[in-house]
Amino acid sequence: MRRSLIAALFCLALAGPALAQGQPPLRCAVDGTFAPHAFPTLQGGVQGFNVDLFREAARRMGREITIDSASFSGLIPAMNAGRYDFLCAPVTATAERAQSMLLTEGYLYTSFQFGIRRGSAPITSLEDLRGKAISVNKGSAYDAWATQNAARYGFTVQTYDTQSDAVQAVVSGRAYANLGGNTVVRYAATRTPQFVPDFVITETRAHWSAVLPMGATEMRAQLENALECMKRDGTIARLSQQWFGTAPAPDDAENTVFPGTGVPGMAGYDPTPREPRC
Repeated sequence: MRRSLIAALFCLALAGPALAQGQPPLRCAVDGTFAPHAFPTLQGGVQGFNVDLFREAARRMGREITIDSASFSGLIPAMNAGRYDFLCAPVTATAERAQSMLLTEGYLYTSFQFGIRRGSAPITSLEDLRGKAISVNKGSAYDAWATQNAARYGFTVQTYDTQSDAVQAVVSGRAYANLGGNTVVRYAATRTPQFVPDFVITETRAHWSAVLPMGATEMRAQLENALECMKRDGTIARLSQQWFGTAPAPDDAENTVFPGTGVPGMAGYDPTPREPRC
C-alpha cells in the first residue's frame, strides 16, 4: 500500500509540469513605449522591468507567456474584451478601477511626479501650474488626475499616445511639465539631458498592480502567489535595482508581502489569510 501511494505521488509530481506545458500561453500586454517598464528592443520585441517581472512570474506558474505591445489607452478595453488574461503593464490601483477589474497586490509603489525642461522654473507647489500646459500619457492615471484637477489649479492638459511623446512635448516647449510615475520620470531624465525630475505629489503613493478581468479569481491567486514568492527571494528587489538604479527600501512594495489577496482596502480585496507556496 505504501509503495503504491509513493508511486502515485511520484506520478503526480511528474504529471504536474506536463499539464502546465499543455496549457496555452498566458496572454498579456504592455505599453511598449513606457521605459523602463517596457520599451522596444533592436530585434523588434520589448524589454524592461515589467517584461522581466512577468516572464519570471509566468515561469513560476508553469506557463509560457506572450507579451503584446500596444497603446496604454487600449489595454484595459482589450483585456475586458477577452484578448488578454491580465495586463503586464504597470497599472495604478485606484478605487474606480477596483470596481471593474481585479487587482493583485502591488509589486511597486508609485507616486505622481512632474518632469520639466532643464532651466525652467522649478515647481514648488501645484499652484505654480496655473496658466501652464501639462502633458500626460493618454488613458493613464496621470491623465485622469490632470483632467480632474485642471480647473482647480488652472492648467491645461495635453494627452499623448505614448509617454515618450509626452516627454518630448516638454523638451520641445509645447508643454511646461510632464506628469508621470516617479520611476518613469526619473528614467526619462537619464536618457534625455534636457528633461529633469521635479515636484512629487507625495499624497499620491499607490500600488502598481497587475489587473485581471472580473471573475478571474483563480488566475489572480496564482499570479499573486508567484509575485509574493519573487518578493520573498529578492527577485523583484533585484529587478528594481537593475532597471531603476536604486535598491528598494525594506518596507517598499518590492519587499512586502501584503496580507490576503489584492490591494488592502479596495473593492475585490480578499482578506482571507494565505501563505505563499514557493
